[in-house]
Amino acid sequence: MKKSAILFLLLIISGRILAQGTFSGDLMMNLNSFQRDTNIKASGNPLYDNYLSGSDGWLDLRYNIKGFTFFVRADAFNNSNLKNPTNASTDFGVGAWSVTKDMKDLSITVGSIYDQVGSGILFRAYEDRGLLIDNALVGIELKYKLTDKIQLKGFTGQQKNNNAVNNLRYGPVLKGFNAEGDFNAGKLHIIPGIGFLNRTLDANSMNQVAASINSQDLSTRFEPMYNMYAFSAYNTLTYKNLSWYAEGDYKTHEAVVENNLLVDKPGNVEYTSINYGKKGIALSLTGKRTQDFVMRTSPNEILLNGMVNWQPVVAVLRPERLISRYTPASQDISEVAGGANLLLSPNDVTNFTVSYTHINTLDNQELFREGFVEGYYQGFKSWIFQLGAQYLEYNIALYQNKPIPDPILYAITPFAEITYRINEKKSIRAELQYMDAKQDYGSWAFALLEYDLAPKWSISVSDMYNITPDKGPDNPNYTGPGFSPKSNHYYNIFAAYTKGANRFSLAYVKQVDGINCTGGVCRYEPAFSGVKATITSSF
Repeated sequence: MKKSAILFLLLIISGRILAQGTFSGDLMMNLNSFQRDTNIKASGNPLYDNYLSGSDGWLDLRYNIKGFTFFVRADAFNNSNLKNPTNASTDFGVGAWSVTKDMKDLSITVGSIYDQVGSGILFRAYEDRGLLIDNALVGIELKYKLTDKIQLKGFTGQQKNNNAVNNLRYGPVLKGFNAEGDFNAGKLHIIPGIGFLNRTLDANSMNQVAASINSQDLSTRFEPMYNMYAFSAYNTLTYKNLSWYAEGDYKTHEAVVENNLLVDKPGNVEYTSINYGKKGIALSLTGKRTQDFVMRTSPNEILLNGMVNWQPVVAVLRPERLISRYTPASQDISEVAGGANLLLSPNDVTNFTVSYTHINTLDNQELFREGFVEGYYQGFKSWIFQLGAQYLEYNIALYQNKPIPDPILYAITPFAEITYRINEKKSIRAELQYMDAKQDYGSWAFALLEYDLAPKWSISVSDMYNITPDKGPDNPNYTGPGFSPKSNHYYNIFAAYTKGANRFSLAYVKQVDGINCTGGVCRYEPAFSGVKATITSSF
């Protein structure tokens, strides 16, 4: 594989020299320095005890000529904490590559394919570097424009195994088909689509599944299937100020993990969102029902490994530092979720947001509740004010797998953000947040002050303070009767410099352990103490 990658790079370089095309790329590098801090549990692993520093980086190269697009990405991990936050990982190689040929009505791609069907519930191959998700389909994809209104898509291959670079792949084979239209009927606009996916287990994966089933009680055993089939139908309807998306997905029965046992079940998802907007008002309603819709390369994979799809998140992903600590992840076994968001803008300088989210399991177990209000005002010449509050009920026992006496975390979090615009290029922004909570770590206070000098500089300082720690067994640091927790500070000093297509950032960080979520996909990350530097560049 390394030899073929070198040949691939030589092909790009020789093509650049011998023909007239366009060449582009981008670079991203993260550098970490680990500073031991036992007070916040940033210790006790090789990163803090031995290695003390690490890095990860990605270099993308693209070359376009005469309908061809050549793409290659080099991945480098050196004592990196991104794959496993408590241990060092070192690896280097070709993380992705592809060749695409665009013709009149046909497009062919071979190599690493990033694409999706519908909203992604049936199939989604994508990359998220923050969580180190890279589930590219390594194979071939054909897109054919049947008419001006209908496009067909077919693909087959194996999913990339992101536990190593150089295109290590999972054994099972994926095959899929997608047809999508785009039609107008007067003021009515519809975008209907259908999708199909087949996953075939390889012999090694099947042997592992069979061994797991045979180790179970006789009453729970069943005959596993090599093939799983899944289907999707969806449509986006737009009429004047109204937009309605609806999707239904079904998968045939297969082995899925439920309550630490393999069971033989089919699965389904129903998802819809309705959006209405006109001057002064916007309303969004979202609903989703999920039952046993586990889409992985095989039942043997857990956590972020072998994910074939992505499920939309009904809850709004909040940017506020304290609120974002308790973001709900989509549940693929059992979930009923609904959400409503209302935006009111009585004039050009004022708007109000009100939202509510309600999530349960299918058997009515509470998972998540959120009531949220926010006001925004910029009626003064140089000032912008944002005030709001969140009421939260969060099943921390399920979402963060914490076996604590009280599984539901209750919290009320008021927050304020004030921006003062000194002139067209300079501004000062302040954030204040307070979370009143009894479970987990208890109550928090957060303050941030940021200075921006557009378009080059951004500097900020912040502190997240565990103002009233929980003294009971819900606290992750609980050691028994007489436990007296410490109130720790978590500082962040940040600076970023941008020049053209290049951005450099440097931060001194104290970060509490918790769940990091991106797009509704979450993973646990331990506490961090040290220095983080990031370089991004495009050319």
